[in-house]
Amino acid sequence: QVQVVESGGGLVQVGESLRLSCTASGETCGEYAMAWFRQAPGKAREAVACISRGGGNPYYLDFVKGRFTISRDNAKNTVYLQMESLKAEDTAMYYCAAKRVNIRSWCSAQEGHYNYWGQGTQVTVSS
Repeated sequence: QVQVVESGGGLVQVGESLRLSCTASGETCGEYAMAWFRQAPGKAREAVACISRGGGNPYYLDFVKGRFTISRDNAKNTVYLQMESLKAEDTAMYYCAAKRVNIRSWCSAQEGHYNYWGQGTQVTVSS
């Protein structure tokens, strides 16, 4: 019943910016906590950022703090990841994940907590 679709990935050079978008359909996005994960070649999938239903307690991976910003627009059922000053180490497949929750402030960096996932969008940062 829930479909999650990411977009906005691409090939950029070090220092450039990208904005990823994730749209949920089938159910209102306002009922879900949402997160961005990424997986680089040969590495485990890691949480990049998550945002609660209310948007008040975002989590960021230490490596991206100050460069990435997660936000959401519940009216559009969409979550965004604005990525600035991209580094080669940011190269990965980026996935959007969602979890239906009743707690407005809930947000988790554990991938096992999410049960709806997008197909992924590739971000490649060339040095």
